[in-house]
Amino acid sequence: MVEKEQVMNALQSVEDPELEISIVELGLVYDVRFEDREGDKHAEIDLTLTSPGCPAAPEIMAAAHRAALQTDGLDSVHINLVWSPRWDPRIHATEDARMDMGIWD
Repeated sequence: MVEKEQVMNALQSVEDPELEISIVELGLVYDVRFEDREGDKHAEIDLTLTSPGCPAAPEIMAAAHRAALQTDGLDSVHINLVWSPRWDPRIHATEDARMDMGIWD
């Protein structure tokens, strides 16, 4: 059985190309949901970006798709680009990621 943690671990390898920080550490992955489709395991992944005008959007989304498909037991993946809630590094990013970005609480 595939679990959310496995998919998140696979997504850990995907970095924002400008910040060079994992999209998981940045808090850009909002949710992972699973569906059974005719015996196949499918994942719906809600992903946001650091800004709506992010020039690396296609690159990040494609890398996330490829990485998630590497999860054992997962047959298909769809990346949903979402804008709500609006990404805020002070809320969504891990402490390590905030430190890497120079954000000190």
